Amino acid sequence: MFAWSPSDMPGIDPDIICHRLHVNPASKPVVQNRRNFASERVAIIEAEVDKLLAAEFIEEVSYSEWLANVVLVAKQEKGKWRVCVDYTDLNKACPKDNFPLPRIDQLVDSTSGNQLLRFMDAYSGYNQIMMYDDDKAKTSFIIERGTYCYKVMPFGLKNAGATYQRLVNKIFKEQIGRTMKVYVDDMLVKAPKRGDHLKNLTETFSLLRQYRMKLNPSKCMFGVSSGRFLGYLVTQRGIKAHPRQIKAILEMKSPSTVKEIQSLTGRAAALNRFLSKSTDQCRPFFKALKKGQKDKWDEECEVAFQSLKTYLTSPPLLSKPVPGEDLFVYLAVSNSAISSALIREELRAQHPIFYTSKALIDAETRYPKLEKLILALVVSARKLRPYYQAHRVIVMTDFPLRSILHSPDAPQRLMKWAIELSQYDLLYRPKTAIKAQALADFVA
Repeated sequence: MFAWSPSDMPGIDPDIICHRLHVNPASKPVVQNRRNFASERVAIIEAEVDKLLAAEFIEEVSYSEWLANVVLVAKQEKGKWRVCVDYTDLNKACPKDNFPLPRIDQLVDSTSGNQLLRFMDAYSGYNQIMMYDDDKAKTSFIIERGTYCYKVMPFGLKNAGATYQRLVNKIFKEQIGRTMKVYVDDMLVKAPKRGDHLKNLTETFSLLRQYRMKLNPSKCMFGVSSGRFLGYLVTQRGIKAHPRQIKAILEMKSPSTVKEIQSLTGRAAALNRFLSKSTDQCRPFFKALKKGQKDKWDEECEVAFQSLKTYLTSPPLLSKPVPGEDLFVYLAVSNSAISSALIREELRAQHPIFYTSKALIDAETRYPKLEKLILALVVSARKLRPYYQAHRVIVMTDFPLRSILHSPDAPQRLMKWAIELSQYDLLYRPKTAIKAQALADFVA
């Protein structure tokens, strides 16, 4: 059940699943010209190829019609490199596999609130799936000493994630949604009660043995109350932003180049669910990226940057909704953005579930405030559709949104939005006293 080295991995039976490329017959094979590397990087590449040969993940190949280069990607550890294959041309020739991947926010929601969790990671998961025999040669790559192709599914192929999700859905079809959550190669077994822990784990281990899937012992955690899952920190109390993501911004110096500003906006985007009015908070950064002058980082950017850091020193703990309960949505608009806060109430206390935000573009910036509020509701319903479908949502507003939406004289745009919102069970109530500081900041 555990693999300590590649030799411990027999691989998934190809009769159960193997990876096929389905290359478009109209696409002409591409042979990339071999790239040259400095001698020290050649040594890194050849050492990795030797490992892959020893693990029987690759084999030598001759006369391949498709041929790709290797590329070296820097790891987070200084001086460390990851050897990858540039499958850009091959991926362009393959149609997209539209096998559905689970929604990350729903998986994370359903994970929090359990007494015990088990986080599991397959050992070199993609490489446990074999390549379809007729497609092996298409994965060929070239290095200084020869050409090789993959016998197992490598990283970098367009539809590898869909193939892996198809496999885990097949293996754990009776457990997913009941005792397990799986997103590609991230697996989690949950237990609402401590007494269920061993039973659920035994059931999962039995299936792993049956399908010969091997786990990486160094990346598994059993019987814990919290842990990282899909970029979030899930706990019995709720959902937290991962400390590493927050630390990356808190320790960041004020950006001075376009690349550094882009890095900041990317890090902030990863925390959008936790950021109240994220578009408004980050608007100065995006404005700076659009400026033509050399000095892009100005006082407005610095004030926004320090404000973001202050907010992240005590980010909100997000809650998960309980089936059948009413949820509440608060809306906020500005000249340049619309935002929403979806919350739940428990024992008269308010707990945020999800923050959304969107920048207004072109004509949207000229909408009257009432129309901006309705657009904020529409955008919230689109982004958080599963929540709106599963719960009655009470819109907390002091504006007559319902009467405007159902007015026979409403403009075409509002009629379209009214039809879109009619599929949900919505109630409209005046705002009441805000009990949570995070929400008080939102509606301020």
